[in-house]
Amino acid sequence: MLVCRRAASAISAGSGRWAGCLHGRRLSMAKSKFEYVRDFEVDDTCLPNCWIVVRLDGRNFHRFSEQHEFKKPNDDRALHLMTKCAQTVMQELEDIAIAYGQSDEYSFVFKKKSRWFKRRASKFMTHVVSQFASSYVFYWKDYFKDQQLMYPPGFDGRIVLYPSNQNLKDYLSWRQADCHINNLYNTVFWMLVQRSGLTPVQAQDRLQGTLAGDKNEILFSEFNINYNNEPLMYRKGTVLIWQKTNEVVTKKIKLPKEAEEKEVEVTRTRTKVVPLHCDIIGDQFWEEYPEILAEDS
Repeated sequence: MLVCRRAASAISAGSGRWAGCLHGRRLSMAKSKFEYVRDFEVDDTCLPNCWIVVRLDGRNFHRFSEQHEFKKPNDDRALHLMTKCAQTVMQELEDIAIAYGQSDEYSFVFKKKSRWFKRRASKFMTHVVSQFASSYVFYWKDYFKDQQLMYPPGFDGRIVLYPSNQNLKDYLSWRQADCHINNLYNTVFWMLVQRSGLTPVQAQDRLQGTLAGDKNEILFSEFNINYNNEPLMYRKGTVLIWQKTNEVVTKKIKLPKEAEEKEVEVTRTRTKVVPLHCDIIGDQFWEEYPEILAEDS
């Protein structure tokens, strides 16, 4: 009992000797008979020399968007909030080379040579999804100023590895093609509902079996809408890349022979996450930003 009291007294006094001694005891005590349970853990190390893609999707976002009165077919507030969350993820996890988002999904591409958390898949996925979900709640009021968040949103995630640059480009092309297909359908669908007075079931029946050309014709002939003039963010989605930008800031400095400080403008170069709304299926984007796929990026 006396030894215990002395130990407690030493710890409260900040004694390094006692702290080190007790720390050593804790380490030895950690090797218990229960430690065998660690053998059940699965090795989830991602294969080397592969692009690591984490894609997250909103869980039950059809219901979520209805209950929070999202505008149809596209709500700028929701799309900008998703992008803000994705930017936050990229700023926190700097090994992300590029991200792409549309609707309620975002894909984050980690560098081929990333050694982040020893390339453990569970770490990649949980960090991305948790950071994104918490950011969604944190920044909600910045975009939905008059709309209260009624309940916490949920997101699920998955990880896919792509060994070659072409595999990765094809993956991102697939997601952008999906954006075009879904947005074209939704644009026509909601025009039929909102402006022609059809019920959702009637609009769905009207569009059943139609091709892209048919949908474009409906938009133009019945609603005077040229789909190609719709905002690029709706048609192409959002690409997030790292880009060097110049920022002008005001700084107070004291000049020689001057009694008082003077405000001067200073230009600083910073690397920021920049949103783009452009085509990534063709070669032009990749030729313009070759550093994204560079081995030493």
